[in-house]
Amino acid sequence: MTDTATERYDGSGTPKIAVTGAAGYIGSRVVDRLQATHPDWEITALDNFYLGKVDSIGDVNIQHVDIRNRHRLEEAIEGADVVLHLAAVSGVDDCEEHADLAYEVNVTGTNNVAWFCRRTGAALTFPFSMAVLGDPESFPITVDLPRQPMNWYGRTKYISERSIETFAKGSFPAHQLMKSNLYGEHEINGTAVSKSTVINFFVSRVEAGEPLTVYEPGSQSRNFIHVKDVARSYVRSAERLLDQLEAGETGSAAYEIAGTEDPSVMEVAQKVQRIAGEELGEEPEVKLVENPRAAETNVEDFTVDISKAKSELGWEPTHTVEESIRDLLQRRA
Repeated sequence: MTDTATERYDGSGTPKIAVTGAAGYIGSRVVDRLQATHPDWEITALDNFYLGKVDSIGDVNIQHVDIRNRHRLEEAIEGADVVLHLAAVSGVDDCEEHADLAYEVNVTGTNNVAWFCRRTGAALTFPFSMAVLGDPESFPITVDLPRQPMNWYGRTKYISERSIETFAKGSFPAHQLMKSNLYGEHEINGTAVSKSTVINFFVSRVEAGEPLTVYEPGSQSRNFIHVKDVARSYVRSAERLLDQLEAGETGSAAYEIAGTEDPSVMEVAQKVQRIAGEELGEEPEVKLVENPRAAETNVEDFTVDISKAKSELGWEPTHTVEESIRDLLQRRA
């Protein structure tokens, strides 16, 4: 068992990457991109299949491991140089409805992963979500803004963010990715992998012949990032962390992973409506409905500063909202 980052990886061997939550919406795409970008890397994939969509990706079989079980977790990822930790109970509603489970997975499970990294010197990438900010105090959004989460999901991510900062100091390098609102879908072994995020939800309503329901007032802005762009950020993070391991660096750094577009929810619905007319010959109704989350962020500007991710990780988004809506509608036509 090695004790420091420099002993664990010196740049001379085959990098060993472990991915938790590998069967999920983002995790499956991350494994797919790791294989495509670095076919020589050794990949270990884990998931407890709470919401997992696939059981294998390319030639990587996903092991059934629950991160709440520290012994099974450490046994599965022993020898990893970098852990890309995506396993989580994600989404505001799921965390509210299953608060105990959310805490056990998002906090206890993440602490198990971080403790493994502290013990072995492995590097860590962790997504902590913009939900930690609550109502942002200023724009553009950066990772330096105060934390004031408004829901249980955001609170669990905030606790884990601070835990990783503490674990990483003097022990291992860590990247914490503050992601904005995801959209889009991708394909793994012929299976479409998606999630009911705002844009995906609107497209599914078109497919079902139902109105596009927008929560009042509709002017609330969101920043959107495609799942494929997010997956690339994990690959760039892993590449950078291997360099940091080789250099003997430790400590946590945070990055904004977001798109360059921040339209209002109403503008997104109207864009889906227009493109559906162009691609399918039908324009669904856009309908304002009562907002069940009256306390959610209702700002009309949601710009995010991604300059740090550009300069330090060499990452930036490549997909646009319009292009992706069109692609989704064409695929489902």
